[in-house]
Amino acid sequence: MSITRSTRRPADDRALRERHALVVALTFVTGAADATGFLALGGAFSSVMTGNMVLLGLSTGTADAELARNAGSAIAAYVLGVLVGAWVAGTATDKDPVWPRQVTAALGLELAALTVFAVLWELTQGERSPGLRLTLLAIAAAALGIQGSAVQRFGVPGLSSTYLTGTLTTLIGGVAARRPRHELLPNARVLTALIVGAGAGAVVVDHAPRWSPALLVVPMAVISLLGWRLRTR
Repeated sequence: MSITRSTRRPADDRALRERHALVVALTFVTGAADATGFLALGGAFSSVMTGNMVLLGLSTGTADAELARNAGSAIAAYVLGVLVGAWVAGTATDKDPVWPRQVTAALGLELAALTVFAVLWELTQGERSPGLRLTLLAIAAAALGIQGSAVQRFGVPGLSSTYLTGTLTTLIGGVAARRPRHELLPNARVLTALIVGAGAGAVVVDHAPRWSPALLVVPMAVISLLGWRLRTR
């Protein structure tokens, strides 16, 4: 069932709010993954490809081969994740329900990738070689690429859980235009979740690094379950 402005019911509105809450939770995972990658896996990001492209340029200017390898690998892995995620999630159609089953499948694939990340992280506690750090970074980046494609399947312009500069621009533009509070809150919540996730990721990496993967796997498992329930309701 597609949802249009003329046919939406209160139940549809509730489902849309629940979907947005799950996207906010996905953005928390993004923030935690970016903090983990940047602080523990070679100074590159898992989802911020604009930042990684800047780092790639910086590495060229400073002749930093390790930074070039890390940033370049993260970009390549993210692109691969986007391609796989797009293949699994497909593209939005007018007949899509609020939560298409293809999104559930794509997020399940992301959860599987993050589970592999968690197992490898646990098995390599202590001093990790540059190669192991690069492998972990690539797995996280690929997982976030899958997530980006999954959220795109919703077909909502401007809705994202991984690339958020546009979200910030839209929010500030809305504030400047004095748009109603209820129109500003969704973007504000997504950006807040990113910051909170990054903060939580940084704290755990610094004080309890063994538990860093839990910030990724546990929320993703809950999101996948709730998304499946939303789809089947």
